[in-house]
Amino acid sequence: MNPPTTDRVLILTSYPPRVCGIATYTQDLVTALGRTFHGPFRYSVCALEDGNISRDYPDEVIHTLNTSDVDDHIRLALEVDNDPRISLIWVQHEFGLFPGGAGNYLLQFLGAVNKPVAITFHTVLPSPSLERLEMIRALAQRATDVIVLTQRSAGILREEYGIPTEKITVIPHGTHVVTWQDKELMKAKYGVRSRRVLSTFGLLSCNKSIETALDALVHIKQQVPNVLYLVLGRTHPEVVRQEGEQYRQMLLQKVEDLGLQDHVRFVDRYLELDELLEHLQLTDIYLFTSKDPAQAVSGTFAYAMGCGCPVISTRIPHAAEVLDDGTGVLIDFQRPDQLAQATVDLLMDPVRLDRMGRNALHRMRATAWDNVAIAHARTFVRGTDTAAQLRFRWPPVTLSHLHRMTDRIGMVQFCDISEPDVRSGHTLDDNARALIALCIHGGNQGGSDHERELASRYLDYIIHCQQPGGSFLNYADADGEFTQQNHGENLDDSNGRALWALGVCVANEYMFPADMARRARNALEATLHWVGGSTSPRAIAFTIKGLYAYNHIQHSARITVLIDRLAARLQDTYNATTSPDWNWFEPILTYGNAVLPEAMLLAYLETQRPTYRETAVATFSFLLDHLFKGDMLRVISNRTWKKPGIEPDLFGEQPIDVAYTISALALFHDTFGDPEHARRMHLAFEWFLGRNHLAQVMYNSASGGCYDGLEEHSVNLNQGAESTVCYLIARSIMERSERLKQQQVLDRGISDLHGIVRRTSLSLRVRTARPRAA
Repeated sequence: MNPPTTDRVLILTSYPPRVCGIATYTQDLVTALGRTFHGPFRYSVCALEDGNISRDYPDEVIHTLNTSDVDDHIRLALEVDNDPRISLIWVQHEFGLFPGGAGNYLLQFLGAVNKPVAITFHTVLPSPSLERLEMIRALAQRATDVIVLTQRSAGILREEYGIPTEKITVIPHGTHVVTWQDKELMKAKYGVRSRRVLSTFGLLSCNKSIETALDALVHIKQQVPNVLYLVLGRTHPEVVRQEGEQYRQMLLQKVEDLGLQDHVRFVDRYLELDELLEHLQLTDIYLFTSKDPAQAVSGTFAYAMGCGCPVISTRIPHAAEVLDDGTGVLIDFQRPDQLAQATVDLLMDPVRLDRMGRNALHRMRATAWDNVAIAHARTFVRGTDTAAQLRFRWPPVTLSHLHRMTDRIGMVQFCDISEPDVRSGHTLDDNARALIALCIHGGNQGGSDHERELASRYLDYIIHCQQPGGSFLNYADADGEFTQQNHGENLDDSNGRALWALGVCVANEYMFPADMARRARNALEATLHWVGGSTSPRAIAFTIKGLYAYNHIQHSARITVLIDRLAARLQDTYNATTSPDWNWFEPILTYGNAVLPEAMLLAYLETQRPTYRETAVATFSFLLDHLFKGDMLRVISNRTWKKPGIEPDLFGEQPIDVAYTISALALFHDTFGDPEHARRMHLAFEWFLGRNHLAQVMYNSASGGCYDGLEEHSVNLNQGAESTVCYLIARSIMERSERLKQQQVLDRGISDLHGIVRRTSLSLRVRTARPRAA
C-alpha cells in the first residue's frame, strides 16, 4: 500500500452518538490518531446505520451508510471512488454491523471501490460455518492489511481460515493513560470512603451475567462487611428496544431478595470518560463476569487494567491472553463460588492486591491509545517511503507534574509511578536541571508568577547546597538535611550542573525579581576560584555552558579566559584519545555524550579558536553516526557503554541523553544552518513521542511527566525528576527553535516587502521624472 502523503483514510464503522462498543473504540482511536500525528493521513468516518436514521454526528463523519440497503452501498462506492482525497478504506468489522445480504453488501461495496482496503476483525470465531468461513476469507483477500486485537484471533485466522501470516497484524484494544491516584482520595470524592469497592461497567445486558456477581456477593459480604459493588452504565439501547428494562429490573429485585441493598449501587447513566476513569481508579477489584465464551475482546476490563485495577474475569479469549497470576484471576463461566473465593482472597491480602494493580498498569501501558495509534499508522505505511513522513504532533506544554514533584525544599528526586516519593529526598542535579528547564520555558512563554515561584525554590535549593568554599553538595533528605551519600561519591558533575544552572538563570535575569538574579550571580561568582581545576569531561562541559550563558550578560574577559582554559583541557583529553576510527574525548561513549561537542562549539563561539570548532564538528559527527539508526535515535545504552569495535546493548535508553542530543543539535543548527541538524533534532524529539524501538510514547499526557527509561520490552513507568525535567528541556528547546524559524520567515517576508516597496518607489520615480531637454 503506497498512499500519498496528504490523503484521507475513510473508516467504515459505527460511531457516537450511536451507542455501541465499536463506536466508542473507533472514536477513541480516531481521537488518538489526531492527537498523535498531523500527517501523512487524515482520518474520516463513514458512520454505519441499520436503517434510515438521522443522528447529530461530529465533523469527522463525512459519509453515512445504510447497511441494510444495497443501493446505498452502490451510492457510497461511486462517491468514494470519485473522491481523489480518499486513498484507503478501513473497515471496522463485526457481523452485526453489516447485516445487509448476510454481509454480501459489504463485499460488493469493497469490490466496486478501486481503493486499497484495511480491515479490523473485532470478533474471530473458531469453528466457523462454511458460509462465515468463505465470507471472512473473501474480505481478507480483498484487504491489503488485516488487523485483529488478540494473538488468539490471529492464530484462528491463520489456522482455521487460512489467512496468510504476513497479512495479519495484531494491535491490542487501546486504553486511556491516567495519573496514578490515591484510591482513598478517589473514594472520598465519590462518597465511598472506607468501602472495599468492586465494580463493572459497560452497556448492561444479560450477557454480562451481573447475577453471577450478586450471588457471589452474598458470600463476600460475610468475610468483607464493608464491600460495595458498583454497576456502572445504562442498559444497552438495543436491549431496551427489544425488551425494555426487564434485565435491570430482575437484577434490582435480586439485590432486594438477597439482602444486598447496602452492598450494591447501580449507576444507571452514561459516565463521561473522566468520571469513568476515576471510578475505575477507586476500584479495588474489577469484576468481569461475561457468560459468552465467544466474546473475543472486552474493552471494559482493558480500561480497568489500564487504571491499575486487579481483574477477576471469566475465561473469554482476551482475558486468557492478558491476565496472569500477577495481574488478575481467571474463573469459569457462571461460577459465583469461584468468584467469591477469588475476591475474598484478594481483599484479604492487601500486599498482593496492590502488587496486582501495579502489574496490571505496567502490563497495559503498551496498549495506551497513543501507542495503538502509532501501531496503526505504522501498519498503513509499512514497506513504503511514507513511513519517514509520519509527522508526530507535539503535546501541549504543561508543568503539572513539575509542580506535583516540588515541595517546600525543592524538586523531589523519584516517583512511584506518578506519585512523588518524598522519602527519596532531593538532589542538586535535579533542582539545577529544573531551574534550567524553567529558564528555557520562560524564555519562550515569558514566565508566569507560578513559574517564577518554582524557579526561586530550585535556586534556593542550589544555594542551600553551596558550601563556604563555593562548591556544592548534592544529596539531601526529605527535610533538606544533607546525607552521607555526599561523602561517598564524586560530585564534580553535580557541581558543573549547578554552575550551568546559575549561568542560565543570570542570563535570563529579566524573567526574575532583581533579588533572585542577584543571589544567582553571587553564588556563581563564589565558584570561579575553583572551577578552572575541574577534570571530569562532563563537569567541564557543564561549566562551559554555564559560563558561556553568564558571559552573555557579563561580557567579561576573565570569563572568556576561564572558558578557554577549560576548553583547552577538553581538547587535550580529545587529543590523547582520538584515533582514525574513534573521534571522541574518551575511550568509551557513556552518558550525556552530546554535551561535550556542544561545549566545544560554545568555546569556539566565545574564543574564536578554530581548533575548538574543528573538534566540535568532528566529535559531534562521530556521535551522531552512533546515535541514529536510519531515522530513529538509539541512545547509548545504560547497560553497557559503547567501546571501539564492540557493539553495545541497544536497550536501556534514558530521556536525559535525548535532551542533551536535542540541545546540541539546536546549537549546531543555529551556528551552521545545516538543515540536517534541524531534521535530526525533530527526529530526536520524536523519540519521546513514539519514534523509538518500542514505538511507545514516553510522555504521560495525563500527568505531564516523562517515563524514566525505555527498556528492551517495556517502558519504566516511574516519572521521576530527571526524566520529567529533561523532557521539559527538550520540549522547550523545540518550542524555541520553532519560534526562531517563524521569526526568520517573518523577517524574510518583511525584507522582501521592503525590497518590493523600494523597487516600486524607484519605478514610480523613473516614470514620473521629467524628460531632460535635448
